[in-house]
Amino acid sequence: MLKTHYIEKTLKPESDMVDITSDLEDIVRKESLTNGLLFLSSIGSTSAITTAEFESGLIKDLKNTFTKLFPFKKDYSHNATWADDNAHSHLRSSFLKTNFFVSITEGKLDLGTWQQVILVNFDTKTRNRKIAVKVLS
Repeated sequence: MLKTHYIEKTLKPESDMVDITSDLEDIVRKESLTNGLLFLSSIGSTSAITTAEFESGLIKDLKNTFTKLFPFKKDYSHNATWADDNAHSHLRSSFLKTNFFVSITEGKLDLGTWQQVILVNFDTKTRNRKIAVKVLS
């Protein structure tokens, strides 16, 4: 059986992150899912989904790493093509990806003790992000 849920979050610009683990746990409870899969798809080409320990030090480290790998003000072709300023946002999103699977066993997300599912907004503007969650049971 396949069902669809949506999670909506407003995130600030430039690598703002939010822990969506509890939203996913709510979906698992709502669906009374014992064993299955959640397929997450962040709708937008300047966002991403990943896992990490959602604590302030690591979040700061992640943001610093994104800045080092894909700096904001650089000579990107995308910016020249579209007279835009968010090529680095697209590159960061492509690097992490906009979709993610989480398996469910015995009604629990298969995540480590210090592992959370995180949504990231890489765009240069505040964005209302929508995540489609496909529930496979």
